[in-house]
Amino acid sequence: MKFVTKQIHAYLDYPVAIALISLPFLLGLGSSNPLALQLSVITGIAAFILTILTDHQLGLIRILSYRIHLTVDFLVGLVFVLAPFIFSFEGLDAIYYWINGAAVLFVVSMHKPELAIQ
Repeated sequence: MKFVTKQIHAYLDYPVAIALISLPFLLGLGSSNPLALQLSVITGIAAFILTILTDHQLGLIRILSYRIHLTVDFLVGLVFVLAPFIFSFEGLDAIYYWINGAAVLFVVSMHKPELAIQ
């Protein structure tokens, strides 16, 4: 049962980008590796720019297709799930990335097929 529409995804994008930028500081990420803080902040900034450039109702410049946006989201989800293994994140650093990676992969996988390819 796929329930995430292009509109729902658009409304999630900006808050998620802001969370990726701010939560690492609020949670004190980086204790196992400084990259745990930096990777999230950089990804949040990139996600904000991606949202601005995506062809959906909240995109401001709309030059990237929604399909490209979803592909980037999927790749970010994979990177986040793998990052703790690759960069030796431990404790809260690892949990943060596993949860966020799983959430991103879940949202991407729950797109309605007819909307996911637009």
